[in-house]
Amino acid sequence: MSPDPGGVSRRGLLGLAIGAGAAGLAIGAGAGATAGVAVGRARAETAAAVHPFFGGHQSGITTPVQDRLHFASFDMMARTDRDDLVSLLQDWTYAAARMTQGLDVSVSGAVGGSPEAPPDDTGEALGLPASSLTITFGFGPTLFELDGVDRYGIAAQRPSTLEQLPAFVGDDLDPNASGGDLCIQACADDPQVAVHAIRNLSRIAFGRARLRWSQLGFGRTSRTTTAQQTPRNLFGFKDGTRNILSDDTAALDEHVWVAASDTPAWMAGGSYLVARKIAMLIETWDRVRLSEQNDIIGRTKGEGAPLSGGDEYTEPDFAAADTTGAPVIPVDSHVRLAHPDANEGTRMLRRGYNFVDGNNDLGRLDAGLFFLSYQRDPGQFIRVQRSLSTDVMSEYIRHVRSGLWAIPPGAAPGSYVGAGLLS
Repeated sequence: MSPDPGGVSRRGLLGLAIGAGAAGLAIGAGAGATAGVAVGRARAETAAAVHPFFGGHQSGITTPVQDRLHFASFDMMARTDRDDLVSLLQDWTYAAARMTQGLDVSVSGAVGGSPEAPPDDTGEALGLPASSLTITFGFGPTLFELDGVDRYGIAAQRPSTLEQLPAFVGDDLDPNASGGDLCIQACADDPQVAVHAIRNLSRIAFGRARLRWSQLGFGRTSRTTTAQQTPRNLFGFKDGTRNILSDDTAALDEHVWVAASDTPAWMAGGSYLVARKIAMLIETWDRVRLSEQNDIIGRTKGEGAPLSGGDEYTEPDFAAADTTGAPVIPVDSHVRLAHPDANEGTRMLRRGYNFVDGNNDLGRLDAGLFFLSYQRDPGQFIRVQRSLSTDVMSEYIRHVRSGLWAIPPGAAPGSYVGAGLLS
C-alpha cells in the first residue's frame, strides 16, 4: 500500500508508539446500579478494549483470550522475491497496527479516498470499536525452504526445530488445508472485527501471497488470566484449567518465550505456534454414559475436579486408588496422559476455540476444537502429543488440519514484524 496522501504514511505510523494497556468506556453507575447496568458496562468496556500492537512480544499470546477467532494460512505467490516478502510484512504491520487500535487499514480507509477508485478498507468494521483485537503473525517451514529452494535467502536462518510435525495417532490430515508459508491469528470479542482483519490483510496480500486455508472459531476453550473463568469445549467439559497464565512470568520464560540464549538469535522474544483442527465425533460422544465420559477425561463434568477429589484447581492425585486397587484416575485418561508429571514437566500455553462448520456429508455436526498452543520449542507439543497416543479420548476425535509456525518477537515502533529475520 502506498502512503496516504495528506495523512500519515505506513512508515510514519510505525514510528508512533502505540499506547499499552486496555482502554475502557466509563459508563456511570451508582452504588445502587442494577445487575443489568453492570453487565452492560462490562460489555462496553470489553468492546472498547485496545491492546498494543508494538512491543517485545506479539500480542495475541498472553493477551486475555477473546471470544472469537479468524485464523488464516497463506502461501507466497510464485516468482515473488525477498523484496516482495519484506514489503508484504511492512504493509501487514502498518494495517494491523491501525486495525488493533480500532482504525481503518489506512488514513483514507473505507470512505475517505477517491470515489473513482476502490477504497483501501472494505468497511464492514466502520463504527465498531477495537473489541480487543489482536493480530499475530507467523512463519512456516516452507517460507525458509520449499522443495529444496531458498526463495528468499533465509534458509540459513531457519530454526532447526521448525519443520513439518511428525505423524500422530488420530491424524487424518488434509494436506491442502494444512501448513502454509505464513499465518495470521486474529482474535477479537466481535466476530465482524476479526473477520474484517483477515479479509483486509488478505486483500493487501494480493499479488504477493494467497490464502491457503482459514478457520473461524467461537467460544474460547482456555483462559490466560486469573480473571477469566475456565470455559468448556463441545464435549461439555472445562478446558484449560491448568493453562499457563499471563502473570506467571517464570513459567512463560521457561515454557513459552524463546530465550536470548536460544538459536537463532532473531527468534528471541518469540514463540512457536502449533495449530490443529480437531474434529469431534459429537453424536458418538453424546451417547456415552456420564460416568464413562468422566473416566475418559479424568475429571468430573460438572465441577471440573479431578476424579481423585477436591475442586477444579486441586492437583490430581494419580496414586489414588479405589477399593479394588484400580487407579481412581484411569491410566488412559486425558488428564493423566497430558499432565506435566507424565511428560517430564512439559507445559504449553493454549488458546483454543470451538468451531461448528455446519453439517458434514453424513448429516452430522462438522464441529470440534481448533487447538492453538504456544511453546518455546515445538518439541514440547510433540512430546505431549505422543504421550496421548493411548488416550482413550482418541476414539472420539480426528485431527484434520495441522500447522507449525515460528512466531517472531513483536515489532518495535518504526519497524515491522519479522524485521530481525529480513533486515
